[in-house]
Amino acid sequence: MTSEYSVAYSGRKAYKYKLRPTPQQEEQLDATLWRCRTLYNAALEQRIMVWKSRGITLGAYQQQAELPDLKVAFPEYADIHSQVLQDVLARLDKTYQAFFRRVKAGETPGFPRFQGRGRYRSFTYKQFGNGAKLDNGFLVLSKIGRVAVRWSRPLQGTPKTATISREADGWYASISCADVPKQPLPPTGRETGLDVGVKVFLVTAHGLVVENPRHFRKGAKRLAKADKAVARCQKGSHGRRKALARRAKAHQYVKRQRRDFHHKTALALVRDNDVIYLEDLQVANLVRRPAPKPDGQGGFLPNGAKRKAGLNKSISDAGWGQFRSILEAKAAWAGRQVGAIPPAYTSQDCSGCGERVPKSLSVRTHVCPSCGLVLDRDENAAVNILRAGQARQGLT
Repeated sequence: MTSEYSVAYSGRKAYKYKLRPTPQQEEQLDATLWRCRTLYNAALEQRIMVWKSRGITLGAYQQQAELPDLKVAFPEYADIHSQVLQDVLARLDKTYQAFFRRVKAGETPGFPRFQGRGRYRSFTYKQFGNGAKLDNGFLVLSKIGRVAVRWSRPLQGTPKTATISREADGWYASISCADVPKQPLPPTGRETGLDVGVKVFLVTAHGLVVENPRHFRKGAKRLAKADKAVARCQKGSHGRRKALARRAKAHQYVKRQRRDFHHKTALALVRDNDVIYLEDLQVANLVRRPAPKPDGQGGFLPNGAKRKAGLNKSISDAGWGQFRSILEAKAAWAGRQVGAIPPAYTSQDCSGCGERVPKSLSVRTHVCPSCGLVLDRDENAAVNILRAGQARQGLT
C-alpha cells in the first residue's frame, strides 16, 4: 500500500500530565502566561503598525532580535526563559504564514487576532533540557522551580519540547517525545470501510453500528444552566469569575467525554482491522454557515444559515475531524493503515450492482430498483467505501 493510504509513523508522540504546583508556583505560571499573551498582542500591534506606515511585514527573527531590549525596558520579562518568549513570536509568525497561505488559496483569510485573557492558554519550552527538564520525578521549569507531576503513564522516547497549559481544572504539561517505539499489533487479515453520520456515529462495511453519544446535546441543559449563571453575575465581580470557572469545567467535561469516546472507538477498530477506509470529508466546509439570503417574506431561502444551523451543531458534536486524526495516529502507531476515499456518490451508488439511486438525506434506507437490494443507507455507503479503497489500492 502506498503512502496515499497511510500515515507514516514519525516516532513522535506527546504525553500529557497534570501538574501539582504550589500556590506560589501557580502565581508564577499565571504571571508567565499573562506576560506571554501581552507580548503576543504587542508584537501583533507592531506588525500592523509597520505594515501601515512602511508597507512591509516583520518576520519572527526580526522581532526576536528585539527581545534583549525588551527585557531591559521591562525587567519583568527577564523572569521568563528566553525560549518561551521566542516561541510566542514564532506562534504569531505561524498565524501570519497561515493567513498568507489562505489568501493565496482564495480561502477566507482570517487575519491574526489579538488574544483575550481566555484565549491564550499555554507557553512552550522549545528545547527540553534548556529551560525544562526532569529531575527525580519532578518537572523543573526555569524561573519557576520544581513542579510536582501526576505521572499517569510512563514517558517513552526522548523528550524534545514541553508545553505548559492552563485548563479549567488546573495546569498541565504536554511533553513531546521523539523516537517513541512502535507497538505493532498482530495482523488480522481484515479490512473494512467506515461511513460516519449524525444519526449513528459510524457504520462499518460489515454491519457494525456505533451509536452517536451526542455528548453536547445531552449536556445542553447543564451547559445552559452554567451560561445563565454567568449572565446573572455582574461583570468584574468575584461571583462572575466563579461562574465562569464552573462553565469552563462543564464544557471541559463534554470535550473530554467526546475525546474518550473517540479514543475507545478508534482503538477497537484498529485492533480488529489491518486496513480501514473512510471518506475524505472536509468537515470545516460541511459546518460552514452560508450567508443568510432573504426570501422577501421575512424568512430565508432554503440554503440560508437557519436551515443548516441544527446540522452544523450535530456535525460538530460528533467530532468527525478529531476522530479521524485519532484513528490515523493509532493506526500508524500500531502498524495499521488508513485510506481516505473521495466521498462523491458513496451513499447514492448501489453496493450490489453499482446503479446510481439518488436519495435525499432524509431517506435512510437504500432500495435499488435495478437489483432489489434493500440496505441501510450508511451500511451501503460503507461497503462502497471499502470497495473503492480496495480498487484504488489495486491500481497503485
